[in-house]
Amino acid sequence: MSIQGAYGYQLATVGKPLDLAELPKLEPGPDEVIVKVAGCGVCHTDVGFASDGVPTRHALPLVLGHEIAGHVVAAGDKAPWWMGQAVIVPAVIACGECPACRAGRPTTCRRQFMPGNDGDGGFATHVRVPARGLCRVPDKLPPGVSLEALSVVADAVTTPYEAIRRSGLQAGEVAVVVGAGGIGSFAVQIAAAMGAKAIAIDIDAERLELAQQYGASLILNSDRGDEKQLKASVRSFVSENASPGSTLKIFEMSGTPAGQVTAFNLLDFGAYLAIVGFTPKKIEVRLSNLMAFDATARGNWGCPAEQYPAVLDLVLSGKITLEPFIERHSLNETPEVLAGVARHAFRRRVVLVPN
Repeated sequence: MSIQGAYGYQLATVGKPLDLAELPKLEPGPDEVIVKVAGCGVCHTDVGFASDGVPTRHALPLVLGHEIAGHVVAAGDKAPWWMGQAVIVPAVIACGECPACRAGRPTTCRRQFMPGNDGDGGFATHVRVPARGLCRVPDKLPPGVSLEALSVVADAVTTPYEAIRRSGLQAGEVAVVVGAGGIGSFAVQIAAAMGAKAIAIDIDAERLELAQQYGASLILNSDRGDEKQLKASVRSFVSENASPGSTLKIFEMSGTPAGQVTAFNLLDFGAYLAIVGFTPKKIEVRLSNLMAFDATARGNWGCPAEQYPAVLDLVLSGKITLEPFIERHSLNETPEVLAGVARHAFRRRVVLVPN
């Protein structure tokens, strides 16, 4: 079965608005499916591709968007069981066969497929993706949970989940989330769901207040006071609330140079620093602090597909709440929305919904 009449918003020239284009007839390969998009989240990585000079792996023109949820409307010969299913499409789809995949490192797979990077993505009515790794969504969803909202699970929820999982965060420990926006707001909820005490740091008072309502035990505005005061506040909270012998876990979610410097400067003895937010800009730090504090710094490129069901369960069980942290816009607003995300005009994660 092929799909005709699909359209999407393509990046044709870096630095120029996305163009509306009718897509060629979509026909799934044997191991592929066509997903009718219910919603696609907008990420700062999309801004990186569109205006910051970060190259896509597929040649332009290209439809951006890697946070996708929808219904399978066509399936290849080797994936017929997906037909009609509601799914979340992983932002990073590993090949499952290369040495990295066989070694248990699917997020470093060099043959991976990322929608909106390795091929057309979800700023469209339909998208063709590998069937491998799709996350099945129940037909009946709990009150307050919609399929289009679940699109943000593809990256904004699963990526911080993987960062927290890798850190080994335990109940009774303290997690510091720098940047309480599109991904940091979910990191706070995930940390709280794991029994940790979460500190949210941001420069936006509204975001901090929302974080406090949904899991943050302490909120700190980094615009009020210097780095020494900020670190002193964190240390004081840790000394009063962290379980004995635990070490600080810091998660940089802002994707800004200022946020990355703040996160690095919070390093303490035995601390773990996860870099999750993305910026193409450089920062200057004293890297020897990692040695002096016997600390660890690590990044993560997305989340393995096998972790998606566990994250979805957290959402469906109400331990992670999506609605207060997203806002919907029509797919037809894509160029304006992407420009707004680039200038940080939105406090919530934007989800594009086809008409």
